[in-house]
Amino acid sequence: MATTDRPEPSRSPRPAQTAFALARNIWRQLTSMRTALILLFLFALASLPGALLPQWNLDRGKTAQFIIDHPRWGRLLDATGFFSVFGSPWYAAIYLLLFTSLVGCLVPRSVELTRQLRRPPVVTPRNLVRMPHFFAFTTSATPDDSAAKATAVLGRRWRIRRDVEADGAVTISAERGYLREVGNVVFHLSLLGLLVAVAVGKLVGYEGSIIVDTQSGFCSVGPVSYDNFRPGILVDGTQMSPFCVNVENFRSAYTAQGQASEFAATIRYQSGSDVGTGRWSSRVLQVNDPLRISGQRLYLLGHGFTPHFRVKYPSGAVRDYAQPFQPMDSTLVSQGAVKITDPPDWNGTSLLTHQLALVGVFAPTQRVSGGVMTSVFPAARDPGVAVQVYRGDLGLEIGRPQSVFAIDSAQVASGLLVKVKQGNLSPGQTLTLDDGTVITFTGYNEWVSLQTSYDPGQLGALISAIALLVGLTVSLTIKRRRVWFRFRATADATGEARTDVEVGGLARTDAAGYGEEFSRLVRLTV
Repeated sequence: MATTDRPEPSRSPRPAQTAFALARNIWRQLTSMRTALILLFLFALASLPGALLPQWNLDRGKTAQFIIDHPRWGRLLDATGFFSVFGSPWYAAIYLLLFTSLVGCLVPRSVELTRQLRRPPVVTPRNLVRMPHFFAFTTSATPDDSAAKATAVLGRRWRIRRDVEADGAVTISAERGYLREVGNVVFHLSLLGLLVAVAVGKLVGYEGSIIVDTQSGFCSVGPVSYDNFRPGILVDGTQMSPFCVNVENFRSAYTAQGQASEFAATIRYQSGSDVGTGRWSSRVLQVNDPLRISGQRLYLLGHGFTPHFRVKYPSGAVRDYAQPFQPMDSTLVSQGAVKITDPPDWNGTSLLTHQLALVGVFAPTQRVSGGVMTSVFPAARDPGVAVQVYRGDLGLEIGRPQSVFAIDSAQVASGLLVKVKQGNLSPGQTLTLDDGTVITFTGYNEWVSLQTSYDPGQLGALISAIALLVGLTVSLTIKRRRVWFRFRATADATGEARTDVEVGGLARTDAAGYGEEFSRLVRLTV
């Protein structure tokens, strides 16, 4: 009885095998150099919105105003995290994928480099004549003596391997330039360390800036202590180390052309257990020379002027006002606004129609041309202020954010805030309003801009950056090269013993000068 062979049914892969193969392929793609470069490009591209768009953690007022000015796009960008780029899930995903890709690339390379450093040089190839560099000669020395001479010529900088082939020929395999791969791995490891250090700084670091008048001070106890505060993603302000600073005076010096030659603030400070006591330490704070205090750095960023005004109201009440003005150019022409929200002669609903704003320009060394005041030098040699007085509703109760250096232009455009007087004043001069209010420019004092910075990843970033440059320099300047010698005993026509010598060399590029180095090795070996 005939039998028919039946084909065996094909075995479908198990689900576990399929999942393992899929995961393996994904891991291989993720850890490839091509994927790492793509992720690095996406990382740079994703960082652009953080520099081009206002961010909630940097300036809430500008961010809110951007959404008001562009309601459709503003709400969409806000919902997708473009106003909190560095804390958004998609930015974190790119960052983590890049980090994982770099780790996946570097770990196998580091293991392979370790193996290469432990392995001896490769065996001498059979046909040295095929090498890019080749030379052959005959010598009267024995193969052992010739090999010893070649070994001495190579010295300790070459890793050397000596073998004896089946026909009795003595071979030497030497290699140099292992530091090239070491530098390459160090470069990429440093890049990885730099990413980690930056991530640590973004997570738990913070920066706060504040304007402090001379003869006054501030205490850092939380974000509320600063004019502007930029916290890290994990910073809530409760773990900040407190300290206090008093600015005693500020001095500046300028060249004849008005260029700054010195900025220095004399301060007193207390930190740790000294806070709240009478124990103070003194320090002269200069630009690019921060004070390290309580694990933080206190920087002197800049300085400006605070005009002082005295207002005598019709009822006879006298009040003094002062507000820092913002420098606009190298001559320290500054603009600002003194907002008087509580004039003593009014209350209730009438108060909102009689608020005052002194909007002006301060000139350290004034010059008036055509009624316009400018400054000709940044030092306060002849101070003056050009002031415009507005009366009405400042709009502070509306809830719309305002700059401390300007009034709300919408209030002026709507007629709720009206200009009633303007003039140029030197110290001691006055303006009298239509209701009898007298405004006197009484003088000025200087202010300094201080910044507190805490970045625990700063030292790691510095070490990583230095190691990155060192690794890059080593990988670009050192070249891998190899040289092989074969010494075979022969005899000439007279039967005298001779040694045929073959020398082969290999390098990735002649730009390393290996052609000249190879010729020198041959000359010393002959």
